[in-house]
Amino acid sequence: MSAVLRPAISRDWTVRAGELDWSCWTTAAHIAHDLVAYAGQVAGRPDDRYLPFDLRVRADAAPGEVLTVAVAAAGMLAATVDAAEPGDRAWHWGPCDPGGFAAMGVAEILLHTHDLTRGLDLDWAPPAELCARVVRRLFPDAPDGEPAPVLLWLTGRAPLGDRPRRTAWTWQAART
Repeated sequence: MSAVLRPAISRDWTVRAGELDWSCWTTAAHIAHDLVAYAGQVAGRPDDRYLPFDLRVRADAAPGEVLTVAVAAAGMLAATVDAAEPGDRAWHWGPCDPGGFAAMGVAEILLHTHDLTRGLDLDWAPPAELCARVVRRLFPDAPDGEPAPVLLWLTGRAPLGDRPRRTAWTWQAART
């Protein structure tokens, strides 16, 4: 994420992030928000809800600062997942293991980096190996195919062959 986006911090981050309704700035802040929320879930292990806290990135933060917050949030999630026991569970629409939260974090980064690079007119494609891991963990009924196009189709970002673009989707992170 940082390697592809940091060279573009001087661009206009008020433009839409690909086909999202959010700006690039808001999308980068959203990545940070979700990664911090996932880290909180893994650390706090609530069994019936999300913890009642929120990350707020200051409105005057420059794009480079927002990107730094997102990278820091990724580090927090990674450290929290690494410290968790495999049997730990926390709520994400059901009991979710640390690996599920890690997969959701990677998905947030991959998908929203895709959105950001579209908005900022950067040439980038999600790495196939990471996409394959996310698809295997979060989308058990995924069709066969190249991992990046499959992930983009599963999350409503692109058609896949003769399959139209999806208008609704959800991942399945919860595990009992």
